[in-house]
Amino acid sequence: MNVQELYKLWLEKAVEDGDLQTELKSIAGNENEINDRFYRSLEFGTGGLRGVIGAGTNRLNIYTIRRATQGLADYVNEAFKNPSVAIAYDSRIKSDVFAKNAAGVLAANGIKVYIYSELMPTPMLSFAVRELKCDAGIVITASHNPAKYNGYKVYGDDGCQMTLEAAEIVLNKINAVDMFDGVKIVQFEDGLANGMIEYIKDDVLEAYYNNVIAQGINVDLCATSGLKVVYTPLNGSGNKPVRNILNKIGIKDIVVVAEQENPDGNFTTCPYPNPEIKEALDLGLKLCEKEKPDLLLATDPDCDRVGIAVPSGDGYELFTGNEVGAMLLEYICSERTCRGTMPKNPVTVKTIVTTDLVKAIAKEYNVEVIEVLTGFKFIGEQIGFLEDKGEESRYIFGFEESYGYLAGTYVRDKDAVVASMLICEMAAFYRTKGISMIQARDNLYKKYGVYVHTQQSFTCEGKTGMEKMKEIMTGLRENPPAEIGGLKVTKISDYIKSVSVDTQTGEQTQITLPKSDVLVFELTGGASAIIRPSGTEPKIKVYYTTTGAEKASAQNLEKEISKDFQKILGF
Repeated sequence: MNVQELYKLWLEKAVEDGDLQTELKSIAGNENEINDRFYRSLEFGTGGLRGVIGAGTNRLNIYTIRRATQGLADYVNEAFKNPSVAIAYDSRIKSDVFAKNAAGVLAANGIKVYIYSELMPTPMLSFAVRELKCDAGIVITASHNPAKYNGYKVYGDDGCQMTLEAAEIVLNKINAVDMFDGVKIVQFEDGLANGMIEYIKDDVLEAYYNNVIAQGINVDLCATSGLKVVYTPLNGSGNKPVRNILNKIGIKDIVVVAEQENPDGNFTTCPYPNPEIKEALDLGLKLCEKEKPDLLLATDPDCDRVGIAVPSGDGYELFTGNEVGAMLLEYICSERTCRGTMPKNPVTVKTIVTTDLVKAIAKEYNVEVIEVLTGFKFIGEQIGFLEDKGEESRYIFGFEESYGYLAGTYVRDKDAVVASMLICEMAAFYRTKGISMIQARDNLYKKYGVYVHTQQSFTCEGKTGMEKMKEIMTGLRENPPAEIGGLKVTKISDYIKSVSVDTQTGEQTQITLPKSDVLVFELTGGASAIIRPSGTEPKIKVYYTTTGAEKASAQNLEKEISKDFQKILGF
């Protein structure tokens, strides 16, 4: 079918959701708007689906959700005997509606469904899959994207995001499903009544909290540390779980940002609810001026990422994900070593775009570093490999630069609940030693050297945006820069071609990680620029690293590199 035929079909058949009919009728005769909604189907990958909420094959709605779930049901029924699936959802617009539609499709296909009775963090879905021994999991979320987005993430029976191989099978199943006539579905209430759909019980929640607390090292000192926290869940799913876990470890002095406390998928006070971005923390920072806490915590809508700000001079300074992750790794290594609880042959896992400060810390404590592609699913996968060998206790910590952290093996995704607990415990520990978080970070840099990391994102929405991203990556491969910011490019690593090339000698080294659309330009003096199209957003992302004896010189160098590379990219 062409675009216009699809548009007419949806006008005729997409009648269960009045919002979709209103939208479809409002774009009648507007070729650009119709084309944008129907020129393609949302792409199903290892992260599932993510897109703008609305009408059409290129939007997230009850019909694209149902079709994806029918494909998943066909896969699960074929792969497992008496299968079951766990479902969670966050605060986003229509998240609960999409979750119940997915449950109805699974139930109609004879698959037992376990669903949370209220919004829950993404890591609690990963936990439920493992705890209830389900064969798959679904969480309805678009993480930290703007309000117009939602998503459909699929997990395997190990609690990790679905593998490339399984996602390919599911995609083929989805492609064989007719959007309107090929889906089986029962009403959610009917599924509850006949027992095919069941709410997840409180004992699963308690088991999760017990596993989180088990990752603590100095939990006993939290209650008497005097630590004060300002917390914002950014109108997402973290409010109850984060406050619950902090209360359990004795941190009672918590002030919540009132405007961002309750679930609100419109995110009216933070249009881009991403704790990586200062604007999302504005209200929290203003409250800090009044409350003077030791720490500002901010979790994203599905509570798998957490950002922090700490007192610095007369105000508060935001820490990067690389800084927080490195500080947590140092804290875990030093304190577990002191307490004699460090496992034999410990392992930490990081992504290729995450700080190499990890390697320096790991060397100090004889910890093995495993590097993986961008995406926390690859960190979860490494935990699974250790588990297969009966060595999961070797894993002590894993993180990515985009504010995602995990201690423990009870889930296989980043977890802002355990990260919030450990960050508060670390801050409480340093507070009892008379050390501020700023001083703790400075001590880290004195010990290992200064690392400065920044990231640029360039939005490329729609069909033309997708084409532009492809053109940029092709151009860099065909005509790579010899210099960036006045520094020579010494090595180019192409993760699509699985090869690294020394630009001086021409020597080639094979890359053993799976193929991925990533280019790494290593520069003189330990600097680098890494570029990749996002797998979950219409963006192309660039990661810069500079090093130095002092922070100011490393920051100045980063500015030169990023300014020049932006020109090279044509932005």
